[in-house]
Amino acid sequence: MHNIHQLPPDQSQIQLAKAIGIEQPSLVRTLDQLEDKGLISRQTCASDRRAKRIKLTEKAEPLIAEMEAVIHKTRGEILAGISSEEIELLIKLIAKLEHNIMELHSHD
Repeated sequence: MHNIHQLPPDQSQIQLAKAIGIEQPSLVRTLDQLEDKGLISRQTCASDRRAKRIKLTEKAEPLIAEMEAVIHKTRGEILAGISSEEIELLIKLIAKLEHNIMELHSHD
């Protein structure tokens, strides 16, 4: 639900699967469970009848707020004592590592 909340509204199942890096069949099972609990709705896309758009329901809103609070608190605890400059440096280093890994894979 957090991932759905973080993406722009009315994402398709395919877009959501790509965004979170999982296979669509795995996502569909999870979405089925969320829909059964009334936390999401899925609607057929008008421009592509094969695609389903995902939307959080009002029932999901309190759970999203609770998740956001836990994430915010945990992030604060994890980053305690680390300056914003250090965080920026870490992000840049991770991006360089990711680039190097992608370069290695492109040579295979």
